[in-house]
Amino acid sequence: MYEYVGALHMHSVFSDGSGTVEEICGFADEVGLDYIVLTDHNTIRAKKEGYEKWYGNTLLVVGCEINDRENRNHLLAIGVDEAYSTRLPAKEYTKKVKEAGGFGVVAHPHEKRSSMDEHPPFPWQEWDSEDFDGIEIWNHMSEWMEGLTEENKYNYFVHPLRSIVSPPQETLEKWDEINQKRKLVGIGGIDAHAHKVNLLGFFEVEVFPYKVLFKSIRTHILTDIKIEKDNNPEVVTKAQRILLESLKSGKCFVSNYYHGDAKGFRFFAQCDGKIFQMGDTFDLCGDLRLRVILPNITGTIKLLRNGEYIGEVENIDAEFIVEQPGVYRVEVYLENKAWIFSNHVRIGL
Repeated sequence: MYEYVGALHMHSVFSDGSGTVEEICGFADEVGLDYIVLTDHNTIRAKKEGYEKWYGNTLLVVGCEINDRENRNHLLAIGVDEAYSTRLPAKEYTKKVKEAGGFGVVAHPHEKRSSMDEHPPFPWQEWDSEDFDGIEIWNHMSEWMEGLTEENKYNYFVHPLRSIVSPPQETLEKWDEINQKRKLVGIGGIDAHAHKVNLLGFFEVEVFPYKVLFKSIRTHILTDIKIEKDNNPEVVTKAQRILLESLKSGKCFVSNYYHGDAKGFRFFAQCDGKIFQMGDTFDLCGDLRLRVILPNITGTIKLLRNGEYIGEVENIDAEFIVEQPGVYRVEVYLENKAWIFSNHVRIGL
């Protein structure tokens, strides 16, 4: 399979970010990302103005982040041609995104931050909706702000990557719970705005610089088709479609690049001579094995079934024999630091 590494969830000057679209794409290309997904608040202006194309070796995909009139229930809408009204209830714009063939991702679902009054939390509340197909299991900005205190704020401002520890346990539990009923794809987001903050009244600090956050939470997408790099509009549209279809299918995983480059990680099932990838649903068979391959580095590979810990292996690869139906995923740690979170394989459901 072909692997494309990118970053999702960021904002430009078209909403509340400080960078232009060209600047953001330039940073992404400089860092070596294959794609980025821009999600300005309640607008797809960048798409309408023709910014979706290749910038060097980086493909720009334009979506948007939608919220309701109380500024809650934020949904990343990817693969849509319009930003739906904030006057609509969350259930309605979530349904519209799905009906339009888009990919609706619940953003920062369990935010609880309280470090800044001017930046309150925006948790997801409409859990009885079945129209969202993705969930942001790891959001850099949310975790950063939830860990911010008076005592550590200067260190957090200077070293924004060191503070990112792991996805919220509550979010992982909800993700596992829903996957036992229906497929729900987990992605990672950086939520970059590159806000500029004045400290001590005499110098300005850029919080969450785009270039820095492009080295944190990444979403790796696996495709069956190699993407062509060409700014012919039809080729760009095809490349976007390939990425979106693989993302929607769950053929992807999340990593924290700060702890190591996860490119080359694989998690798949082998059964009766067939291979099943992340995101696949298939029947239980007599000799079913789950395989994990790490990119030439030893890590702690943990297997979970229906959200419950099953076992672990300390190695560059692992093989687990499966005898029970359920939803299975793996987590990988480097020196007890959260590194990789796979999507599920759903067996016998």
